[in-house]
Amino acid sequence: FNGCLKSSFNEGGLQPFFATISVFLVLVICGVGIVGNIMVVLVVLITREMKTPTNCYLVSLAVADLMVLVAAGLPNISDSLAGTWIYGHAGCLGITYFQYLGINVSSCSITAFTVERYIAVCHPMRAHTMCTVSRAKRIIAFVWSCTSIYCTLWFFLVDINVNKSQHLECGYKVSRNLYLPIYLLDFALFFVTPLFVATMLYGLIGRILFASPIPDQADATAEPWRERSGKEKNGVDTRGSLPTMSPLQVIKMLAVVVILFALLWMPYRTLVLVNSFMDNPFLNPWFILFCRLCVYANSAINPVVYNLMSQKFRAAFKRLCKCGGEPTPHSLSSFLRTPAVAEGESPSVVSSRGSSTQLSTDDIQPREWQAIARSLQYI
Repeated sequence: FNGCLKSSFNEGGLQPFFATISVFLVLVICGVGIVGNIMVVLVVLITREMKTPTNCYLVSLAVADLMVLVAAGLPNISDSLAGTWIYGHAGCLGITYFQYLGINVSSCSITAFTVERYIAVCHPMRAHTMCTVSRAKRIIAFVWSCTSIYCTLWFFLVDINVNKSQHLECGYKVSRNLYLPIYLLDFALFFVTPLFVATMLYGLIGRILFASPIPDQADATAEPWRERSGKEKNGVDTRGSLPTMSPLQVIKMLAVVVILFALLWMPYRTLVLVNSFMDNPFLNPWFILFCRLCVYANSAINPVVYNLMSQKFRAAFKRLCKCGGEPTPHSLSSFLRTPAVAEGESPSVVSSRGSSTQLSTDDIQPREWQAIARSLQYI
């Protein structure tokens, strides 16, 4: 958010009104996002049943989104109020570093999550060894390590400058033309590539889900498992408590992830890329505010999506907030009593623990569709 997103006001009367609108909107979005992402991290850490490979990637995404909101959103508020940079040279370097670290890790986490979903749905037999909690943790550690090293470039690219109004700002250290290769690389690695991978893999997932009538068959074969699991573990019959998602519902949910990522990041990425080629960059303050708000909204909206589209997350959020009252057998058995994925297991293995017949790689039967349907409940 440095250099390319610095705006100026030609009319002095515009700044107070703009600052008021900017501070209010950023406060609302960042407040909702910070609280929501903290809740995502907490429910996964404190709830044993939520510790799945998929949720590990969601925690990584939540931490990255928190970093974006804190390092990019909150300093933007002080900029609007003070009209000058108040964090000094060290703050300029550190805040810029954490901004881009959060942005880039969030893109990588989405890619990792997408690949994990593709393996779980399209190759459920391989998920036994590839979709595990320990493997997810190693991948997340690798992503954070590599991205942390990559983002150290920004320590050498930004500095404190004095603008035309004689105010301090955190911006470019050298000529803007030298930043073009970096912005092009960022655009390719952390926007085009994740979007391309997500589009391709979710398309393959959709083809698999539409190729067979999953809901009816999966629901029929899942009933005995639900009955045994409910009676053995809780003494409660939980049949019918886990709703089966239709192929259309699954496609809609997966499409939301891709569409939100593409739409909310497009204005910022496009502005950065276009301004890198222009001698006189486009610095309309209202459009720059719009780009910033889109980025903040992308980091803030993910917990809302989880709450709307995942019953397990919704139940966990309610329990964390103490809004759901005392846990009932149906509420917790339905949403939070689903067996966790243990080390070396995949969602498909968990769903077939009660079965006496093991799947073969050549047996594409309703039982395998049950594994796919069960794996979707970890989203």
